[in-house]
Parts: sequence; C-alpha cells; structure tokens
Amino acid sequence: MTVRRHGIASKFNSIRSVRPASGSVLPFRARLPRPPIVGRRVPPKVYGRLGNLEVRLARSKGDLKRAQRLRYHVFYEEMSAIADPLVMMSRRDEDAFDAICDHLLVVDVGEEVKGRRPWRRGPTVVGTYRILRQEVAELHDGFYTQGEYNIAPMLDALAGSTRFMELGRSCVVKSYRNRRTLELLWQGIWNYAREHKIDAMLGCASFEGTDPTRHAEALSYLYHHSLAPEQWRARAHEDIRVDMNMMPAAETNARTVIRSLPPLIKGYLRLGSYVGDGAVIDHQFGTTDIFVILPIEAINERYFSHFGAPDEYETAAPALTPQLN
Repeated sequence: MTVRRHGIASKFNSIRSVRPASGSVLPFRARLPRPPIVGRRVPPKVYGRLGNLEVRLARSKGDLKRAQRLRYHVFYEEMSAIADPLVMMSRRDEDAFDAICDHLLVVDVGEEVKGRRPWRRGPTVVGTYRILRQEVAELHDGFYTQGEYNIAPMLDALAGSTRFMELGRSCVVKSYRNRRTLELLWQGIWNYAREHKIDAMLGCASFEGTDPTRHAEALSYLYHHSLAPEQWRARAHEDIRVDMNMMPAAETNARTVIRSLPPLIKGYLRLGSYVGDGAVIDHQFGTTDIFVILPIEAINERYFSHFGAPDEYETAAPALTPQLN
C-alpha cells in the first residue's frame, strides 16, 4: 500500500487509541516487548539489488533508528506532520508498533552519497516500509490500521483461509524518488510476502490535506469504481468516517482522476487493489486517509512475469514495479 509514508498502512507518531476487534478485552498497551532486532548483530536479509541500491530487512537498532530518522525527515520536515516536544528532541518518527514490525529498507551502499547529512552514520537508508504480519499482530493488539477502520469483520470472515500483512510508514528520500527505488521497495515487499505465504496486504494510503472536498472527484471515483467486494471491505469507524461518495459516478472523469491521484494510490490500483468504505481525516499528519486492500489473487498476472508467481519464492527475484510515477 508516499512515496507516501504509510501507504498500504499508517503513520501516527503519538499513539492514538486503537479500537480492538469485536469481542476483544485487551486494552492498547503502550509498552510492547523489546524488539528482536535490538542488541543482536545478524547479517541482513537482502531481497534484491539494483546498482548501488539494495533492499533488505533492518537487523540492528541502528537500522531502525535510521529508518525512523528518514520518516521524521519526510513526514515532519517535508510534509505537514505536527511534532510533539519528544519527537522534536529525538528527530525520529517512532511509535510502539515499531517494536513488533519488520522494517524494509532501501539502502545506498555506495561509499559517498551526495548531500549526506553529518548525523547520519552507518548505511544510508533512502527508503523504507513497515510490515506487520497477522500472526504477530494477533499476539499483541492487532493491526495499526484498526485505529481508523473496522477490519474485524473482514478478518473474522476470512479466518483460516487468508494470511494478512499490513504495510505502513512508507517514505523515500526526495532525491531518490524514482523508478529504481520504487522497484526495489516493491521487490522487497513481494519477496517478503511470498516468503511468508501472505494472501493479502492491507493498510492506508493518503491524500495531502485535511479538506476532503479538495479530493471530492477522486474519492468519489474510487468509491464508484474501486470499492472492495463485500468480503474484502473495511468501513471507517463511524465517529471519524467521511463519506467518499461526494459526486455521482457520471460526473467523475477517469482520465483526470488518474492523473491527480497520489503515486502510491495510483500504484496500488494498477496492481489490483480495492479501497474501503469511507475516508478518515488525520489532523496530526495533515492528510485524508483511505483504506487499501490488495488480495494476492487480484494482482494482474502480467506483473508475475517480472518477479515470479506467488508460490515461486526467490531471494533475489527480478523486480516488479506498478509504475508509481
């Protein structure tokens, strides 16, 4: 599911309460177990390389901090996120979910990087995605996306037959926002999904700004043409839901809408994603969010020629790009 920071998934810095699944009695816990990557030096798992760039999983505390600094730079310095005093002091975008997620990194392994910041030591992280698998989420407090959308009915209906993973906190350094970096991010996501036998990816993607009427045509078009089938559909929580059906289908222009969509949303749609019912305003990050669901079965088969079918896992498979630019 920026590049947008949380695309297929999300992005709050300060932790908002997460609505538990139906029947759950566990409250949200701010303290989560110590992340397994901290304090251990493990050779990084590399999913692909392209020139000086490689995509791999974070495998150290330093890797995680570099990803958090990148997120801070994009979300708070480039975009409109509002930092609290602790975030301003640390200059890192972090929350409790970081401890239980895997962090996919695009790293520039070249010796010199033009414009590199003095405080950025170690490998230069130029892109990142945060991944949370369902089995890990269920051991804690669920998916991050549940803070905005009621996904419990979907999870219950598909329990036992579908393995989900959540994508979030997606971002790329401005000077690296090109096809090569995006190809590597998608190569990493796809290989990770095949490695863990994932059946569907979920999360949130965003439009810039907190006035949904600015995106009335795009939101309406998505509602009329990309609304998820019932079994894959999640609805925004009623107290924060904004109706996406603002204009009749006949008044939306597909060509105009597609050109205006944020690159991440456009990429998801080209892969075969659906959207949920209702948008959500995120005032902290200055965005209008939508729910995105990508069942593996819905991915256009022509993309498999780029990096293999779902059941053909290779550590360094050729890259797929949904042409986000």
